[in-house]
Amino acid sequence: MVSSADVMRLFMQGMMSRRMVTEKTARKLWEKCIEAVNSVDDSLNIVYHDDRKHWDDWVNKVTDALNPLDLELAHVHDEFSGQHVYGIVNRNGDEVAQLATEYTAVEIKFFKALLDQIMLAANESYCVSSLLALREVKFVDKSISKTHAERLLTSFVARGWLAQSRKGRYSLSTRTILELQNYLKAHFEDAVHECTICMEMVTRGFACNVPNCQTRLHSRCYSTYRKSRNACPTCKTPWASDNDGTGERMKKIGEAAFKEGQEKRGRRTRDSDAHEGDDDEEFEDDAEMEEPEASQPAPTQTQRGKGKGKAKKKAAAEDEEMGIEDNENEATPPPTRTQPSRRSRR
Repeated sequence: MVSSADVMRLFMQGMMSRRMVTEKTARKLWEKCIEAVNSVDDSLNIVYHDDRKHWDDWVNKVTDALNPLDLELAHVHDEFSGQHVYGIVNRNGDEVAQLATEYTAVEIKFFKALLDQIMLAANESYCVSSLLALREVKFVDKSISKTHAERLLTSFVARGWLAQSRKGRYSLSTRTILELQNYLKAHFEDAVHECTICMEMVTRGFACNVPNCQTRLHSRCYSTYRKSRNACPTCKTPWASDNDGTGERMKKIGEAAFKEGQEKRGRRTRDSDAHEGDDDEEFEDDAEMEEPEASQPAPTQTQRGKGKGKAKKKAAAEDEEMGIEDNENEATPPPTRTQPSRRSRR
């Protein structure tokens, strides 16, 4: 028998099948779920309200229903587009374990090592070059070949766990910030900074240039703030404007803060600041490093994609049937396969 509780069930199913959606899409999904239930039993007369208060109440209601499962309907601003995105995420403290459904233990270890290098990157650049990313496998498992590592990096980007810029550098994706935020805060406490305006994690944006000032701002928050104020919200130091050379200039955060040669000093880890003397080490020949197929088959996109295609087509068919346009669903930029110049790792 149909009841108002079915709206919640349909909404959760829709959110889990889409993984991460914009607020506009999530609201549309909620509306269509209400329409679907009312079409079966119009006596229920469930009303959809398109306003902030009712939406926030609905999000809290869904989160309360997910609490017993240690799940949450979480949301965060996409640092690339500025859009608000939502997703059902794990809250029990072992977020990286979510990768176990797609990757092996060694591959997860490689991913965690990449997180180390991204979060501990110098100058708050929060990114690593493709060369440093590939060399990281030496410290994870030497049985992983260069070809295998390249396929893994491509997979991490394609599945939304990493973002890759046009210059070939890897950084945190919106999905990683949304789903692994508790892990990042627990393991990189000193490297995680929150936006002074919206209080969300910042890996791209601006920082006050005054020593010891903790102000960090997303690009969108900075632009909004500067429309009405011209001084740091924390230390109150005047900031320089485009038409006035006086005041403090802002520091950039993210790839824009990356400086050529900053990786030469060695790799950073949570246990020590740097490991020297590795700059001259190179990958061995692929034929020598390639592991036997029987012992550790290298996953490919084709192998990983089996079963996913049908699920995506099914979700697309459901969207079409429900009238949901989800073309802005992908908040994370699509993967690119640029070949950056070879750099020394620090």
